[in-house]
Amino acid sequence: MFLRLIGYIFGIGAVFFLVVAAGLAWYVSGLTGGLPSVEVLAKYEPPVTTRIHAADGQLVAEYARERRLYLPIQAIPDRVKAAFISAEDKNFYEHSGLDYQGILRAGLQNISALSSNGRMIGASTITQQVAKNFLLTNERTLDRKIKEAILSLRIEQANSKDKILELYLNEIFLGLGSYGVAAASLAYFDKSVHELTLAESAYLAALPKGPNNYNPFRYPDRAIERRNWVIDRMVENGYATKDEGEAAKAQPLGVKTRRASPHIFAADYYVEEVRRQLMQIYGEKSLYEGGLSVRTSLDPGMQVMARQSLMNGLVSFDEERGWRGPVKNVPIEGDWGVAVGSVPALADIYEWRLAIVTAVNKDGAEIGLQPGRDGAGNLLSDRETGTIPASEMGWALRGKKSVPGVLNVGDVVYVEPADGKPDAYRLHQVPAIEGAMVVMDPHTGRVLAMDGGFSYAESEFNRATQAMRQPGSSFKPFVYAAALDNGYTPSSVVMDAPIEIDPGFGQPIWRPENYAQKFYGPSTLRTGIEQSRNVMTVRLAQDMGMPLVAEYAKRFGVYDNLGPFLPNALGASETTVLRMVSGYAVFANGGRQVRPTLIDRIQDRFGKTIYKHEDRVCEGCDADAWHNQDEPAITDNREQVLDPMTAYQITSMMEGVVQRGTATVVKEVGKPIAGKTGTSNDYKDAWFIGYSPDLVVGVFLGYDTPRSMGRGETGGQAAAPIAAEFLKLALADKPAIPFRMPEGMTLIPIDRKTGMRASAEGPGVILEAFKPGTGPPDTYSIIGQTDANGQPLSVSPESDRAVMSGTGGLY
Repeated sequence: MFLRLIGYIFGIGAVFFLVVAAGLAWYVSGLTGGLPSVEVLAKYEPPVTTRIHAADGQLVAEYARERRLYLPIQAIPDRVKAAFISAEDKNFYEHSGLDYQGILRAGLQNISALSSNGRMIGASTITQQVAKNFLLTNERTLDRKIKEAILSLRIEQANSKDKILELYLNEIFLGLGSYGVAAASLAYFDKSVHELTLAESAYLAALPKGPNNYNPFRYPDRAIERRNWVIDRMVENGYATKDEGEAAKAQPLGVKTRRASPHIFAADYYVEEVRRQLMQIYGEKSLYEGGLSVRTSLDPGMQVMARQSLMNGLVSFDEERGWRGPVKNVPIEGDWGVAVGSVPALADIYEWRLAIVTAVNKDGAEIGLQPGRDGAGNLLSDRETGTIPASEMGWALRGKKSVPGVLNVGDVVYVEPADGKPDAYRLHQVPAIEGAMVVMDPHTGRVLAMDGGFSYAESEFNRATQAMRQPGSSFKPFVYAAALDNGYTPSSVVMDAPIEIDPGFGQPIWRPENYAQKFYGPSTLRTGIEQSRNVMTVRLAQDMGMPLVAEYAKRFGVYDNLGPFLPNALGASETTVLRMVSGYAVFANGGRQVRPTLIDRIQDRFGKTIYKHEDRVCEGCDADAWHNQDEPAITDNREQVLDPMTAYQITSMMEGVVQRGTATVVKEVGKPIAGKTGTSNDYKDAWFIGYSPDLVVGVFLGYDTPRSMGRGETGGQAAAPIAAEFLKLALADKPAIPFRMPEGMTLIPIDRKTGMRASAEGPGVILEAFKPGTGPPDTYSIIGQTDANGQPLSVSPESDRAVMSGTGGLY
């Protein structure tokens, strides 16, 4: 009976076991039916940071949703691998995807923890974490754990241990927006993974369980405790000696956070323009996940010069108009550091600091400087004080009786250390005027520097590329270039006399005037451009026809479709600084079309070049060795949009603008410079575009909402000095290279006033460049003006006004 009972129970048990086993098999097969394929891991391309570099290789910016730098396992130091294996899965290289001993150990400890209110632990292997992070969701269910276990076994069969560890170390989130050990190393310690110490490696390995729980700023004690636990596990597992472990545990965390993104001083507008272009070309996904490597044409040194010159010019212009008041006035209740710390400062104006006025007297003001902040964003406890002497705020005291009439206690203002005066500061205010500067290589179109305003932190609007403004007289060289290309010479004489234009359609008669509201009679083209004569320019445009001028403007890239209206010959139609600079580059390079670019080359995540600006062909540049062959010849396939001789003539005429015309302030550079000023109606826009043989610079000033800058604030007064300051810095160590004259041109001495041939010496005599077959006239005549018989009308060069018949002038 006993044996029968045993057999009966065993039979029932066997049936029950088979039923349960069948049920489990059916349950598991249902889960495995929809599991993703582990082959996905072999083709996995994680979101990788796009990196922007300057021309010299400096890292300028990074763009990513998940800040990650993917490293192959061979490039990850053994110490870092050991730290993560010790912290997360000490048997990683022994198990087959599931650590059964670890599961049993964790189960027993968790049962004990339930009864004692202790800490629960997990038993997921690194392989299981890869399965969850790459192929599953984060839901906390039994189904997900079973799927995770099944996938872990499959992953181990399809991949090597090193490949699994590589995926894990590059995918895991470690806080501060960082994914993977390479990005986390930069974020926490501002160093490469190869430079990490034992203690630093252990701290990173402490983070996967909960980066926010071990934040080094919020919970430093908890972070150190967890790091030391990892160090102990590394010693226990033989990855470090006991002495090394004790020395590592004695070290502070040493966290040195990196900026959210790399940064080159003063390049914010430039980098943002590059980002916009990448977004337009490749789309958002490729920009933020594609791991592009972008080499720009940015010259960091030149960018700093451009930013400093523009900043100085804007500040000088604004301060001449007096003090407008503090940034804010805040009550001082107790700690003034907290009061001034509540006011946000412009982060990119590094020379200035916010300060709060704590006392005022007739000799100046006492101030407290805004404290810095720690990595968690909390105000530091240090307090710095100083003074603003009355001598350092003279610009703000104009028309004021005393310092108390300008500053009050609680005023938050910008200050800058005063030269040679310890603890003394100069008062500043953020300019209301705005501006832009672009610097370009005229031979390649590479934009070397760009500044789009006073402060990117205040306004991200890039006035170099986005602001559409009237260039005024700085457009005239394109009109004169069209004339020189179509029969005129620099010594051609045009009547500068009143002219009336009927626009039609019931519009009032237009009577263009010169800046001085005077007319100067017959004048050469050179004089017309040097002195920026409006009426002469209108006559030229009318004679040639505005469609021809519009065609030249399109060739030069200044406008796409310029309206064929005579006021546009005076720069009435709006364009950008970048377009104007690229147009002037054609003059500087001998007439070749220029395609402006901020990007030299783009490579994908695998290093393959997918874009390059340089599209000229170099035959023989790929030779393996030199066998006395000729040097490679680079085929210049750019379109010739202007006769090189015309380009030189207009350049020579614009040299005259600098030497004796409207931009004489630029003579201070002391190098050959050609350029042209521009001013729009009512002084709303001030321009100067100029160039040396190998560098073009454009400057614009104006209020964002166009309004008058004040009478007399012309391009020569407001913009040219800024360009001059920049050119002094940029060309300081460059030789004084003259502009290159094409072969075949002839230099002939002429009278600058009449345009007629002159002796080699004498007052008013200059050497003028003429194309083959052309030269100065033998008789003084005004082109296009005839007498009653249709013959050219001659006048005395000594007369103040030409004798004209009929309406006269050029049409």
